[in-house]
Amino acid sequence: MPKVSVCLSVYKTKPEYLKECISSILNQTFKDFEFLIADDCPEDKTCEDIIKSYADERIIYMRNAQNLGISGSRNSLLNMARGEYIAVMDHDDISLPDRLKEEAAYLDDHPECGVVSCWYERFPDIKIKKKPQNSRQIEKALKNSCPMLHPAAMIRKSVLEENHLQYETEYTPAEDYALWCRLCGKTKFHNIQKVLFRYRDHQNNASKTHKEQMQRATLKVRQQILYQKKMRFSWLKTLFNIKKEK
Repeated sequence: MPKVSVCLSVYKTKPEYLKECISSILNQTFKDFEFLIADDCPEDKTCEDIIKSYADERIIYMRNAQNLGISGSRNSLLNMARGEYIAVMDHDDISLPDRLKEEAAYLDDHPECGVVSCWYERFPDIKIKKKPQNSRQIEKALKNSCPMLHPAAMIRKSVLEENHLQYETEYTPAEDYALWCRLCGKTKFHNIQKVLFRYRDHQNNASKTHKEQMQRATLKVRQQILYQKKMRFSWLKTLFNIKKEK
């Protein structure tokens, strides 16, 4: 069994972006991984031709029979994954050579941690984006923003399985933010304080093409998931105080 399952969903990706993305994973210094790729555009074979041009046995390619959307496609990859850890990847970004090695080593050394990500470089404007380090800082920041870059993250698969969690279509395109909020209180988070990832900023980013939808979905996460967690915490705090008084 591979240690890590790298999960990549592609959809009408520009050929030059996809090639850079795939090459960045195949050239990792960490070698014990399977590379699962799901093509979510059944009517166009452009991406398929590129993916099949790589002669690497770690690549496992599947073509969705119908368009599932990003959450559905990611869930199909999770169901296929055999690795202890899930490394997320987006079709237009680049993982630096030591990304998998550093993230897997952190999870190995910190069994209490279920999600690890890192700082990243946004390009082509070349800006280093720093993120909070420890779980306390990250959980606090979750109330107002998404303090872990999802496509640079590695997740302990057992944490998802034990909590019966996957990506929720209801919150697309903020399904990653929803997942982090669901995991809040169930595991620990960490951001490695170095740049291990390059995030491509362009006009076709989902955060730009679906800006209003993203804002609505993010607000929905805060109103539903975080509110539920806040109410549960208040109830537990009250229960604890009652027991303490007795």
